[in-house]
Formats: sequence, C-alpha cells, structure tokens
Amino acid sequence: MRRYGKHTDEDDIRSRPHRKGNRPRTHIRPKHEDAAGGLVLTVDRGRLTCLVEDRVVMAMKARELGRKAAVVGDRVAIVGDLSGKKDTLARIVRIEERTSVLRRTADDDDPYERVVVANADQLAVVTALADPEPRPRLIDRCLVAAYDGGLEPLLVLTKSDLAPPDKLLELYGDLDIPYVVTSRAELESGEAVERVRAQLDGRITAFVGHSGVGKTTLVNALVPEDLRRTTGHVNAVTGRGRHTTTSALALPLSGGEGWMIDTPGVRSFGLAHVDPSRVINAFPDLQRGTEGCPRACSHDEPDCALDAWVAGGHADPARLYSLRRLLATREHSDGD
Repeated sequence: MRRYGKHTDEDDIRSRPHRKGNRPRTHIRPKHEDAAGGLVLTVDRGRLTCLVEDRVVMAMKARELGRKAAVVGDRVAIVGDLSGKKDTLARIVRIEERTSVLRRTADDDDPYERVVVANADQLAVVTALADPEPRPRLIDRCLVAAYDGGLEPLLVLTKSDLAPPDKLLELYGDLDIPYVVTSRAELESGEAVERVRAQLDGRITAFVGHSGVGKTTLVNALVPEDLRRTTGHVNAVTGRGRHTTTSALALPLSGGEGWMIDTPGVRSFGLAHVDPSRVINAFPDLQRGTEGCPRACSHDEPDCALDAWVAGGHADPARLYSLRRLLATREHSDGD
C-alpha cells in the first residue's frame, strides 16, 4: 500500500528507470534557422493551410509554441515536409511579429479577446444600403476595432440601386474615410469591381460585414474563378439562413498584387478589449490635445482637455464629436 505525506519513505517514491541512450530533457529550444517562411491562409480545427513560396502546405502548430495561436494573415516559420503533397504535414515553429491585429470579443462583457486577422493593412467594412438596412453602430464598432488594431478603414457600400448612400456617408464625412459605392448592376458589369480593386491593389485587406450585405459576392468578383466561395440566402430581418463564410480565408486579388481576407458574417462586434488611448491615435488633430487630460481619461468627461483644445481652434468640433461617438459604442450594444 502506498503512503502519502509525512508517512512516505524512499520505498514509496517511484522513479522512471533510465534507459540507455536517453538524453536528459533540456529547456533549450532549437532556433530553426533553416525554417521556411509562410503565410497562413486559413485555420480549420488545428490544421493551418499555409502558402510557402508557390505551394500550399498543410501544417500544425508545434508544441513548443504553447498556447500561442496562429491566425489568418500571420507570417510564420515552417519546418518539415514542405512539398505540399497530399497527406503531408509540416510544423509551424515560430509566429513572426505582427504589424497589425483585428481583434474582437464575443460581447462587451467578455474579457477574452480573439485575434481574427493579423498583418492586414486595411479593414473593408461592407454594408448594404438596404435589404438589410444599414447598422451604423455596428459600423462604428468595426471602425473602432480598425483604429485600435492599426488598420486603415475602408467603407464599401453595396446595393445603391435600392437606396441612396448620401445619408450614411454624411455620418462618416468628418472621419475622412475612403469609400466605394456599388450597385448590383455595376457588380455584374464589372464597373464597381474595378473601383474596389483600385482600393485593394498592393495591400492586404480584411473584409468584415453583417450577414446578407453581399460581402462574399463582392469578394468572389475580385478573386480567381477557381477560388470563389459559395453564396447563399440570409434573411435580411433575422440574419438567419445559410451563412456562406464560416471561417476566415486569405485569397489573392485577381488582376492585382493584393490579398483579401474574407471573414464570417458578424451579428455583433464586442469591444471589451479596446483602450481609448489607442483609438485616439487615429485622430492626430486631437491627439496632441490629450496632453492635459487626466490619467485614464475616457475623452468624454467634464475635465477632458479636448474640449479646451477644440475651443481654442486647434481642431474641428465635428472631429471630437466623431471620436466620442465611436468611443461611446463601447458602452452600447451593436443595434441600430
């Protein structure tokens, strides 16, 4: 009978017998200096599809990376079988430093933030002008996530044949966000596709939008035909139906040098992780005015220095209003 605690002796201690030829464990990890560079295209149940030079390689995360996860857009170091042949599996041994991150939480009370996309240059927020109706607060939240993560925002407004864009564009005019307006007829003719492509060429762009706005249809028009994703019907009122994009996927831009990352349709965009001090970086005309703000200022309180900064003529009052409207989205739901 085994004994525990103070009643144990040397006979109760089991030791693993030393096998001849076994080397003692070491905490020194290999540097993998000969590892190949790759780009993560998609992630599915622990398997990562990566582009290594001109080959698509299936890989898994090495145990030495611990809990650190690679996401679509990550630049990684890969070792092992890099042939790309069927049933081969390589290992990701290093995740390179990220230049930007698009993050979200499940809701505003969820402390766990999830990186959705890494290393994107810009975030294309796709919204329909009708069917379904625009959701400005959801757009605001996407913009906050872009500013917070170091991505430049781009508004892509679809279905302009059903409703004019003027009212929605006026809401974001003071933010100086580039935009493209498209109609269904222009998408079919290719005219709108060329305008969107001009904004994407040479860049890595993540696409985000509410289900049913035509995001996947737009992406399909911009990628090679053999890489197009299926599209399905989503009820414009309930958001229910066949959501065609179930995981993020990086796709090459047809007729250009850029990459697009199509993400699943969103019903909400939690911002529990966002720090107001990072959002202000997207407002350089206001940023200098925060020097007199109290510590951890929310930029919407009585002693915020931005009021005096604007009153002194250093920035447009509309810009301060826009900043505060965006930051206020952290305190409310994603509803209209």
